[in-house]
Amino acid sequence: MAEFKVSYAPPRGYPLGTNLTYKICTRIVIPIFNLVMKRDWVGGENIPPQGRVIVASNHMSYLDVLVFTHFLFRNGRAPRYLGKSGIFRVPVIGKILLASGQIPVEREGTEAKKAVDRAKILLEQGHMLGVYPEGTLTRDPQMWPMVAKTGCARLALETQTPVIPIAQWGSQLIVPNYTKRLNLFPRKTIIIRVGKPVDLTKWYGKHEDLQALTEATAAIMREITLLLEDIRGEKRPEVIFDPHTSELPRTGNFKKKKRA
Repeated sequence: MAEFKVSYAPPRGYPLGTNLTYKICTRIVIPIFNLVMKRDWVGGENIPPQGRVIVASNHMSYLDVLVFTHFLFRNGRAPRYLGKSGIFRVPVIGKILLASGQIPVEREGTEAKKAVDRAKILLEQGHMLGVYPEGTLTRDPQMWPMVAKTGCARLALETQTPVIPIAQWGSQLIVPNYTKRLNLFPRKTIIIRVGKPVDLTKWYGKHEDLQALTEATAAIMREITLLLEDIRGEKRPEVIFDPHTSELPRTGNFKKKKRA
C-alpha cells in the first residue's frame, strides 16, 4: 500500500472528522440529494458526538455509502471507511477519497490481513468507522441482510469499541441493487433507523474464538435486521440468505452480463 499516501490524523472540526475535501464534497452532493430524495431519519441521538465508534448498516445499493455518510454528517460525524484499493486508483475519485481520509485495502491475499490493523489505527485515533458487515451488496432477492462476515465483530471485540446498528431503505429505489442505473424522479424517500449500541461485552477479548465471532456477528446483524423489519413492516424470511452456500459468486457483480 506504499503507493497510497494515507492519513490517520485524529478527527477534528465539525462535523467531527471533517476536513476541507469533506466540506467541499458535501456542499456539492447534499444539495443534489435534497433535490432527488426525501428523508425519514430517526435515531440520530444514538450517534455519539465524539469518541471511537463503529456504525454498521445493511447494504443494498452502490448509493448506500453516500446516503450513509450524508446521514452521519448531518448528525455531527464525518466517518471513515476502508475501501477496495482499486477504487483509489481511479483518476480524481481516488485522490478525493484519500484527501477525505478514507483508507484503501486489498480484499484478497496477504494485504487483506492489514485491513484490521488500519481500522484499529483509525479507532485508536478516535474516528467513527463505517462498516457494512455483509462485505458486499446483499444478494438476497428480497433485499434482506445476508449472513455477514466476522470482520466487524472481530474489530469490535478486539478494540472493545461500541457498535451502533443502522438500517436504511430506499437507496435501492434510486440506484437498483447491482446496477448503476439512476431513477431520480419522482423523488424517493430514504428511511434510516438507528438503534442503541449492540451489547457485545460478553464476547470482549474473544476475537480469536470463531464461536464468539459468529455469535457476536449474529447479534450485530440481528439488531440491524430488527430495525429493517420496523421500516418495512414485515418479518425477514425464516432462512437467512447465506452467500457461502449459495450458487451465486461471493464477490463481484453477479448481475453483470459477461462479454462474449
